[in-house]
Amino acid sequence: MNVSTMEQPGTFATPSIALRRVVWSSVLGTMVEWYDFLIYGTAAALLFNKLFFPSFSPAVGTIAAFGSYAVGFVGRPLGGAIFGHFGDRIGRKAMLAMTILIMGLGTFLIGCLPTYGQIGIAAPLLLIALRMLQGIGIGGEWGGAVLMVIESVPNDRRGYYGSLVQLGYPLGVISSTGVFALVSKLPKDKFLAWGWRVPFLLSAILVGIGLFIRLRLSETPAFRQVQARHDVAKTPLLEIFTKHRDTFLIAVGLKVSEIAFVSVATVFSITYVTRDLGMPRSTVFNGILLAAVIEIFTIPTFGYLSDRYGRKPLFIAGCLFSILFAFPMFWLFDTRNPLMIAITIAVGVSLGQGIMFGPEATWVAELFAARLRYSGASLGFQIGAALSGGLTPILAAALLAWSGATWSISLYLIALAVITFTATLAAPETARGQLG
Repeated sequence: MNVSTMEQPGTFATPSIALRRVVWSSVLGTMVEWYDFLIYGTAAALLFNKLFFPSFSPAVGTIAAFGSYAVGFVGRPLGGAIFGHFGDRIGRKAMLAMTILIMGLGTFLIGCLPTYGQIGIAAPLLLIALRMLQGIGIGGEWGGAVLMVIESVPNDRRGYYGSLVQLGYPLGVISSTGVFALVSKLPKDKFLAWGWRVPFLLSAILVGIGLFIRLRLSETPAFRQVQARHDVAKTPLLEIFTKHRDTFLIAVGLKVSEIAFVSVATVFSITYVTRDLGMPRSTVFNGILLAAVIEIFTIPTFGYLSDRYGRKPLFIAGCLFSILFAFPMFWLFDTRNPLMIAITIAVGVSLGQGIMFGPEATWVAELFAARLRYSGASLGFQIGAALSGGLTPILAAALLAWSGATWSISLYLIALAVITFTATLAAPETARGQLG
């Protein structure tokens, strides 16, 4: 297959070498970004309340630690807006190289931070600033990685190939959770003194690999066509908010349920199972790792099914599962059976998140024309993530402290599933259409 064949998405008979490079470069680069972003969530659940917020009670300290975790989600829309703007004006490739450097810098510096006991209030303030930097990096990265793929692949395989980019999340979970599981085997004093820093410092190596991969990519055919038509948007965000507001709100709504469910099933569950149920950390780590391994297979399966049956049926099924499983998830946690807890996390993540997460990247991107796609997809996805993913661990901890029981968290998850269900019904089915 010659290079000219790549100019028109949808013309691939079989995956070419160039196409495989685009897909797997995006997957590996996204995995590095998610590794950086996710190790913070694990650290926030396990020990940041002790290292950076020690003057609070355990419950308030946990909420404060999850608050610093949420700051990263606040930074995600900012990153989506900044890099989306320049991604729609300059191109996708340049933004991907910048975002991975920003993310890596923030992560590495967190591993170098003095704790509250060493420099006082400056420690949590610096932690929050670096977490914001992480959020800006991942907020700009996701949209570019998705567009590099779906703007280069056959029209009838966009759901499948787009879902491969989403594999960066479970691969990031496996690597981040695996590293933390290893260092957490250290004696407690060594783990708190320096062991927790190792996963953050390792980021420098991963970022170097990811940057090398990203720099080898070429610009997408779709964006080159926008440039050739002299149709580059001058102010993409302004155009989205004035002319495509409903589409933008649909993109936000499609995100809120799955990310809340996975935040509760993984990040919040670490605190709930270890502190409130008195179970060992390995119980949750095993469940999270099992869920991530399963998602390596289920995410592309759901992406493939969305090409065959449409995006809507997958989302409807995911919303219904989230509603029906919101209460049983905590009932199964409360059995205090390690195997049952691990299976519950795996099932909850695979179906509460994975069934929607697989086709989500493609569907959100398909909602917008190429000249606005980086800004529209990034900001819609990241605002949904900020509103739901960033706030969910805090709200779950606060709801548990307020109600003394998990029923309030289950009702919260059901409410968000209803919002995503409504957005699903309002969204156009794009699986069989041309990519504009």
